[in-house]
Amino acid sequence: METKDSNGNLLNDGDAVTLIKDLKVKGSSQTLKRGTVVKNIRLTNSPAEVEGRAGGSMMVLRTEFLKKA
Repeated sequence: METKDSNGNLLNDGDAVTLIKDLKVKGSSQTLKRGTVVKNIRLTNSPAEVEGRAGGSMMVLRTEFLKKA
């Protein structure tokens, strides 16, 4: 299954993506701001999610809130 960003661009391992919306981090008081760049993403088994290091820790991000940088 292909993993695509919010604009329909194909995402691959190692791509950089940008957040298109402020996101609250579950289980934390931290908020990831719009425009934050997440580098070197990893694809997961789900086409709607990718892993990346944001805010100093690894987290799973929904592709509907990302665009390819």
